Amino acid sequence: MPALGELEQQVLEYLWDRGEGDVAGLHVAVGKKRGITLNTVGSALERLHRKGLVSRRKVSHAYRYSPCLSREELAARRVLEAAGGVKALANRGVLTAFIDLVADVDASVLSRLEALIAEKRGGR
Repeated sequence: MPALGELEQQVLEYLWDRGEGDVAGLHVAVGKKRGITLNTVGSALERLHRKGLVSRRKVSHAYRYSPCLSREELAARRVLEAAGGVKALANRGVLTAFIDLVADVDASVLSRLEALIAEKRGGR
């Protein structure tokens, strides 16, 4: 998972809240509050695009940007990365520890996990 700067994180937050945006709108919402230029906001969007975190489509002479991942997906990828990747989940018992923690906090979540697993298996 690529590291994100503070501005990049704020830009993503804006896009998650609104679904999409352009440089000018993001500058008004995020850039002006920070005292930064339109070009700086545009550079942040370009970096997020290169990192694969936002997509863009050309509208007239400007781009409109949309997030490629939801907040939850990004958070899950960060947790997975912090745990050492997918293989580490099984090899180090991280997955088992996670299930144990979830069961201790809210056993009903285990039913939701079972349903999600069944749904994924059914979609193969």
